[in-house]
Amino acid sequence: MNQFEGKVAVITGGASGFGKEFARIGAQLGMKLVLADVQEDALDTTVAEFKAQGAQVIGLRTDVSKAAEVQALADATMTAFGEVNLVFNNAGVGAGGLVWENTEKDWEWVLGVNLYGVVHGVRIFTPLMLEAAKKDPSFQGHIVNTASMAGLLNPPAMGVYNVSKHAVVALTETLYQDLSLVTDQVRCSVLCPYFVPTGISQSHRNRPAGLTNDAPPTRSQMVSQALSDKAVGSGKVSAADVGQLTFDAIRNESFYIYSHPQALATVRQRMEDIVSQRNPGDPFGDKSEVRASLVAALRG
Repeated sequence: MNQFEGKVAVITGGASGFGKEFARIGAQLGMKLVLADVQEDALDTTVAEFKAQGAQVIGLRTDVSKAAEVQALADATMTAFGEVNLVFNNAGVGAGGLVWENTEKDWEWVLGVNLYGVVHGVRIFTPLMLEAAKKDPSFQGHIVNTASMAGLLNPPAMGVYNVSKHAVVALTETLYQDLSLVTDQVRCSVLCPYFVPTGISQSHRNRPAGLTNDAPPTRSQMVSQALSDKAVGSGKVSAADVGQLTFDAIRNESFYIYSHPQALATVRQRMEDIVSQRNPGDPFGDKSEVRASLVAALRG
């Protein structure tokens, strides 16, 4: 996809982080924007900001874990703009701790947003793009699903998050193969960022009341939260950088998008462990101090 002016972009998680950067670049390119976010006050502020800049933009509070709300987002998009060209299934949340300590509510919340949010986006928006492609040979569409380097690795004390992001990678790779069977006009990519300063480590601020835990966090969950806050907050690659990398990938029809290509050395180690039937190595690679701090905190 290389023509953006006048095209329509739908962005979940559009009020902050990567989503807001996708919107910012889209607006600069003359795109029409449909922003969705579960945090309504931030969404209203972001929509007003882009309107003040002259962008054509609408916003809709959306809980992407709910199929009916994603369908309502698609309906609003078609009513307002008549088509959709670019979809960012980007909304995401994080939770950590030892995997057996994650509650049923933890799993329901994280998988609901991180996995089912993408599932609903793919299931609902892809047919709209394919129908547009049948009607117009010049139509171009692209879907970007936000996963994580945690979708290619398995860091400890991040089990529920790892599972959700591995599933997004698998879903998007399958989407790529399935689209190639039926069209050359609609493409897709998977975004696998590493530690980037966004609001992901504080995503519990928007956790639904019905999915909060009755018991206080365990030691491992508090340790994981502290490490996540530090790692995300100290990231040197910005959300704006990732936004630009993503639009470059869309133009170049590149499937895998990495914010930190240097982390692929650890991914390569994991793949070699698998094909060599070795026991899993350290997913932190040369950052052995991270594992050491976890061990000290959990055994101390």
